[in-house]
Amino acid sequence: MDSQTVNRKDQYTKSTPKQHPSGDKRFKILDATMKRHQYQQDALIEVLHKAQELFGYLENDLLYYIAHNLKLPPSRVYGVATFYHLFSLAPKGVHSCVVCTGTACYVKGAANLLATVEKCAKIHAGETTPDGKLSLLTARCLGACGIAPAVVFDGTVCGHQTPELVTEKIEGWLKHGSD
Repeated sequence: MDSQTVNRKDQYTKSTPKQHPSGDKRFKILDATMKRHQYQQDALIEVLHKAQELFGYLENDLLYYIAHNLKLPPSRVYGVATFYHLFSLAPKGVHSCVVCTGTACYVKGAANLLATVEKCAKIHAGETTPDGKLSLLTARCLGACGIAPAVVFDGTVCGHQTPELVTEKIEGWLKHGSD
């Protein structure tokens, strides 16, 4: 064999790191997560969690990518992503407002609080404002029944909420981007 043949052979046998066509390095981290779980289908929730941590939300192309790599039908991946409340299929807002709709909160006016936020922000539960400032969510129960009705503003549970208090907080975010 001459040196050209050896070099050509080496060219095809060397393994090069797999890179996503987009060049986005987050895919390399996601690939490492799938590899760590040996591409097992049972690791779907862990992989989805890592994908959301990396990308902020799970868009359709990302779900297809995961389905392909774990050799799962896209419908199964989508089904799991939509079943669990912690996964988001749309970008989240800078601020989040979660209105508790559990029994104690509902009896003490949660529906009115939710309607107030929807009217103030001009969005419905499960949506994000077009400018990306606010995401509005609901929760079945926060476990804060003693301070009902409760609302979670950016991870902070606030009890004994009124439409006026909620409006003040939301308008502050929407007008000034802060408290």
